[in-house]
Amino acid sequence: MARDFAQSLNGWLLIQGPYGCGKTHLAASIANYCVSIGMPTLFLTVPDLLDSLRFAFNAEEITFQERFEQIRQSPLLILDDFGTQSATEWAREKLFQILNYRYINHLPMVITTNLALAEIEGRMRSRLSDPDTVSHIQINAPDYRRPMDDTGQYELSSLSLHTRQTFGTFNLRKSEKLSSDDQRTLEEAFEAARAFAEKPSGWLILIGPYGSGKTHLGAAVANYRASQGYPVLFIGIPDLLDHLRATFNPSSTVSYDQRFEEIRTAPLLILDDLGTQATSPWVREKLYQLFNYRYNAALPTVITSFETLDELDPRLKSRMFDRRICEIRPITAPSYRGGRSKRRKNR
Repeated sequence: MARDFAQSLNGWLLIQGPYGCGKTHLAASIANYCVSIGMPTLFLTVPDLLDSLRFAFNAEEITFQERFEQIRQSPLLILDDFGTQSATEWAREKLFQILNYRYINHLPMVITTNLALAEIEGRMRSRLSDPDTVSHIQINAPDYRRPMDDTGQYELSSLSLHTRQTFGTFNLRKSEKLSSDDQRTLEEAFEAARAFAEKPSGWLILIGPYGSGKTHLGAAVANYRASQGYPVLFIGIPDLLDHLRATFNPSSTVSYDQRFEEIRTAPLLILDDLGTQATSPWVREKLYQLFNYRYNAALPTVITSFETLDELDPRLKSRMFDRRICEIRPITAPSYRGGRSKRRKNR
């Protein structure tokens, strides 16, 4: 699509995806091709664009208006890293004026962003959503700079600790003589997890007491997808938060933004033990940002929790209750680690 756009320069091209997936490379390739055939091209990261406008207020060689017209009237404009700019009212207004001018005058443009459309300011989102003008590329490939383990999976993932938890090793506990309702919820959760593993779509939410099999089913989904060669991030909520906090250490080799982006844009994310984390305003805000991004982007996600949904943050609950994308499977079976012993039964 990027190569076709470079040759046609028809409309706009919006390239979306996480850090390190190739967005900027594709945008730069378009720019280099167009320059090679004599097309005047302006390639700017959005923060640099805004800085150049700010500096023009005090520049002697060019006025603000002249710089602004150079940008919005460029025969081909490529805006890289849209969404990384500071979200001031002035910045939003200038970006809208540029997009609106080029939209009205049908001038070709390329935009790269790691934001979902729902996260973009409404006026700009409206223009970027016009199918008659804008072609969309969504790249789900992980960051090529990101460390991977020997299996090609996420370095953060704890899936290596759950390699034995597969669908084949899952115990449906038919020998325990569970109640009919307990047996039914266990089997329904198993079938839902297996169907999700075959074709991940939307969210699968597994709720039940400790030891009921939630983590086993989440790991089974992850192991199945990993065995098919797909990248999967399996992580417990407390560990996830610890990894984010670790980026604040001055010796950290990865920034907070990179780490958070790696997690929230994972092609398949398995979040284990929601509700076991210590709650604080920072924790609630980070979880909301994570859930909200994946909800808006409709990224496949599995969540396990021992809590009922009524006990969760209302903002998380509102997204998890959306039956259009979320399938909730409660497991009422008791812990298989805490079954009655013969001694207790005799008592």
